[in-house]
Amino acid sequence: MKVLVVGAGIGGLTTALQLHEAGIDVVVIDSVTELLPLGVGINLLPHATGELCELGLGAALAELAIPTAELVHLDRFGNEIWREPRGLAAGHDWPQYSLHRGELQSLLAATVRDRLGHSAIRTGMRFVQAHQDLDRVCSTIYDRTRNHTFDITTDVVVGADGLHSAVRAGQYPNETAPRWNGIRMWRGVTVSKPFLTGASMVMAGSNHTAKLVAYPISATARRQGSALINWVAEVRVPDDRESTANWNRVGRLSDVLPHYRGWHFEGIDIGELISGSERILEYPMVDRDPVRRWVFGRIALLGDAAHPMYPIGSNGGSQAILDAGVIAAELAGSADPRHGLLAYEAARLEAANAIVLANRDIPSDRVLRLVEERAPQGFERIEDVLTEDELRAIAVGYQRTSGASTSADRNRAGGVRVRTTGRGPATPTSSATSDAEPETPTPTTTLT
Repeated sequence: MKVLVVGAGIGGLTTALQLHEAGIDVVVIDSVTELLPLGVGINLLPHATGELCELGLGAALAELAIPTAELVHLDRFGNEIWREPRGLAAGHDWPQYSLHRGELQSLLAATVRDRLGHSAIRTGMRFVQAHQDLDRVCSTIYDRTRNHTFDITTDVVVGADGLHSAVRAGQYPNETAPRWNGIRMWRGVTVSKPFLTGASMVMAGSNHTAKLVAYPISATARRQGSALINWVAEVRVPDDRESTANWNRVGRLSDVLPHYRGWHFEGIDIGELISGSERILEYPMVDRDPVRRWVFGRIALLGDAAHPMYPIGSNGGSQAILDAGVIAAELAGSADPRHGLLAYEAARLEAANAIVLANRDIPSDRVLRLVEERAPQGFERIEDVLTEDELRAIAVGYQRTSGASTSADRNRAGGVRVRTTGRGPATPTSSATSDAEPETPTPTTTLT
């Protein structure tokens, strides 16, 4: 079996590693001409960390990432509303890791090239379209560096090409633009002093007006006695600005800073934290409505191409990593790739779509809004502001969106573990088949 993975992001590269581990031939393409360590911070929930550790990446992750120990909610003055342990401190089998997205992507890409060969990742290759028959998929690819188009034939195509997926567009040609919720985000990374435990994630303010998320992402900086802080500023703005999701748009300090003047926690001035970032990125908080199908014969969607969601609860990358493990296991355990893809969809679609919807209506954010309304000038005791039931709603809300509680969270998230011996074929712990036929295929010609 040969699989074409479209997209060399977190989901696509992890899929390549999982497929290779299962004994399946795979090639990854990406439209960028060079994979650069771009982006800002990312969180890996414990079940996603476990997937990567089982791929042999545990030591490398520990060298790069901060094992997040707690999540702390504060008001804009730094008064504590609520906290809970995360990762190992919460009893999980694996850490919750915070690290730079570019470093994670670079680690995955280097591992793919080391295990599969340098040519396993082909950059400057833009997916155009795919046609399939009962036995194969013919994908048309545009080579940006040579300015020509060619075809590649594989047994399966996996679209892991993100929010603006070309593979998804081929299956949903009339889909509208991503759905914006009225919140604009600014993101950056800043060298600062450590705060709280040095491995704490802080959420301050509320999504009614302005909210700030901050956490350290560099084990190297921690070893040097400092902290590389990833910060996300979320501000609800009037619906009068262009809201196209462009992950590379440069933000202006003058747009975000006025919303956070006077904010502080643990001796850190938030205005100074934001101002200290060398580069600020700006984009709207968007998702897409869940769809009822990710699989179309021999073509499947994965990660943000399948279930783009608000970046809440540390789920975007984590869910893509879970997808990767399941799709590899089901393909390895099925004689017909179409049945394997349908089994992947059956295992993952409902769980991931539920998170997309949960991220739109978070009880914890409603509670934070109550704090802002009831104590706009701060407070001394949170018990004077919120009831026990309201405090409990914060924990329930975050558990709904993070999809993590204990070591059993993987199974509840629709995960299927791949067991391997060396590099041989894998046997999934659960599998499913279907007698359903794929959509009527478009015949293709023989390729050279």
